[in-house]
Amino acid sequence: MAEKADKTKTAEIVFRDNPDAPEFFASGATGFFVSNGTVTITLESIRADHGPKPGPLSRVVVGRLTMPAAGAQGLAIGLFDFLEKQGFKYEKPQT
Repeated sequence: MAEKADKTKTAEIVFRDNPDAPEFFASGATGFFVSNGTVTITLESIRADHGPKPGPLSRVVVGRLTMPAAGAQGLAIGLFDFLEKQGFKYEKPQT
């Protein structure tokens, strides 16, 4: 019985690309929240109101990404490493 359980744990999970998966643009991450082992990241984009002249700008929530904490850590580390390899160096903002 234990042998069957071991095979299940080591079974490969296949990655399947979805060319129809939605994409969206965010100009920034506005907030972070942790609850019950999940991390929620609120994403925003700056939008202009073209009615009045000059059109005022607003920060609008465009989506939220919720992931298990371990997945969010992997995202943060992977993104940081990727950006660094692309020449984007992190500079701590001065306070």
